[in-house]
Amino acid sequence: MKIAFPSTGEDLKSNVNDNFARAEKFIIVDSETSEFIAIENVAASAQGGAGPKAAQQLIDNDVDILVAPRCGQNAFDLLKVGEVKLYKSVGEDIETTLKLFNENKLSELTDIHSGFHKHG
Repeated sequence: MKIAFPSTGEDLKSNVNDNFARAEKFIIVDSETSEFIAIENVAASAQGGAGPKAAQQLIDNDVDILVAPRCGQNAFDLLKVGEVKLYKSVGEDIETTLKLFNENKLSELTDIHSGFHKHG
């Protein structure tokens, strides 16, 4: 199973980024091997539609689970179609958050917002 985290850096000591769609990187952990990769978030500097672009990138990388503090509706809808489950992070570094996930101490992310649309 592949678990993704929006990240402020390139390793498990990095913090979970508060903004899923605009995170600089994603850390993707293989739960079977405990190996991880850091990938650039192609949506981080997108003019618009960052949420769906970031969601599609995770789907394209065969991610099964996203752990993030929040998620916009458009990204959520796409992740749902891609069968990616969402869990709420608790403001810790990725290593601690992964441990909490593995101990079944994270809840599903259900507070989906309308998105951060900037117009004008």
